[in-house]
Amino acid sequence: MRGRFITFEGVEGCGKSTQLAHLRDWMEEAGLPVLATREPGGTKVGEGIRELLLTPREEGLDAATELLLYEADRAQHVSEVIRPALEAGTHVLCDRFFDSTTAYQAFGRGLDEEMVLELNRMASGGLVPDLTLLFSVLLEEGLNRARGGSSGDRLEGESLAFHRRVQAGFMVLANREPGRFHALDEGAIEQVHEEVVAIVKERFEWAGNPSAARTRP
Repeated sequence: MRGRFITFEGVEGCGKSTQLAHLRDWMEEAGLPVLATREPGGTKVGEGIRELLLTPREEGLDAATELLLYEADRAQHVSEVIRPALEAGTHVLCDRFFDSTTAYQAFGRGLDEEMVLELNRMASGGLVPDLTLLFSVLLEEGLNRARGGSSGDRLEGESLAFHRRVQAGFMVLANREPGRFHALDEGAIEQVHEEVVAIVKERFEWAGNPSAARTRP
C-alpha cells in the first residue's frame, strides 16, 4: 500500500515544525511507518541548496535564481527521498513543499504565478500531497519567535509587508483546494497536536490507540 504524503505549511514561527515532530512521534509509537523530512533540504544536495537560500548575505539573490534553487532542491528531494518512501509504503511528513514556493515566490516576491505553478509541477514530478496542514500565528509574534532575538535567516529577515503577502498567499491556496488543505487555528502545542492527530486519523482511517494503531485495508 502506498504511503500517505502530508505537508506542513505556514508563515515563519507558526509552529509547523514542532507539530510535525509531535505527529512523527505519535505515528512511531502507533506503529505506523513514517519518514520526516523538510524543504529546502532533505538530501545532501538539498542541504547545500538550503545554505545558499537561507544564509544572510550582503549580495542580493535574484528572485528567479531563488525560485530555481527551490525547484532544484525539490526535484532531488522527490526523486531521491519522498517518492521512494511513499512507494515502499512509508508515510512521509514534509516541513514545507510546493505551496511554500507559491506563497513565497509568487505572492511574496511577485513572480508570475503560472510560471511558479508550472515549475512546481515539473520539480515535483506531478506529486501532490494527500493532506496539507496549514498552521496559523499572529504574524509579528511568529516572526519574533522564528528570529529568536536576532535578525533571523535570509527569509525571516524580510520585511513585514513581504510576510503579509506570503500569509495572504497561503490563505488563497487553502481556499482554492479545501479538500487538500486543513487550516488550524493557533493554540497551545498539545491542543493543536490533538487536533492534528484527529485530522489524520479521520482522513486516512488510521485507527487504534497510540500503542496499537493500524491502517485499515
